[in-house]
Amino acid sequence: MQTFALAVFLLIITPGPGVLSTAGVGAAFGWRRGLLYVSGLFIGTNLVSLAVISGLAAVILANPLVRTIFLVASAAYLGYLALRIAFAGAKLAFIHMAAPGVITGITLQLINPKAYAVNTTLFSSFAFYPDSFAIETLLKLLIANLIWIPIHLLWLWVGVKINHLDLSANVQRGVNMVMAACLMGVVLLSALSLATH
Repeated sequence: MQTFALAVFLLIITPGPGVLSTAGVGAAFGWRRGLLYVSGLFIGTNLVSLAVISGLAAVILANPLVRTIFLVASAAYLGYLALRIAFAGAKLAFIHMAAPGVITGITLQLINPKAYAVNTTLFSSFAFYPDSFAIETLLKLLIANLIWIPIHLLWLWVGVKINHLDLSANVQRGVNMVMAACLMGVVLLSALSLATH
């Protein structure tokens, strides 16, 4: 169980569309709007978990055409976000986007390839309660959510704090380039992950 918890922590804390956008929303819109967005991400993450657990994601993604369409759509969206961030110049990215809410968070998680990869890894590995699949699955959901929530609130806090700093134009450009590179890395890793299955 401890190994599973450590895996959840490491897989969730690493930069991906969810945590990067959470920091961006915090920087642009503050706590209140950020909490709405994180609520949407939370719902979306659990919907993805249920799709993975039930096998629905596997059935859908087993079709090569559907998998390719999903990959292209998600890569295009995440690539678009990365380019917006990279070319935001001396303004911290996401400052000029429309105020996101619960629906935006849900939508991002439903097309977020990292969410599917993480959930597939977590729910198909790390067997620690072989006597009952149902109990193990419920424990995994509980542990994952107990780790997911504070990590995303931490990223939201980081975003809110970044907005309060008086960063130079060069530092803001650097932050944007790092965020964009991280998102593009997620796109590439997701493409490799889906292509090899």
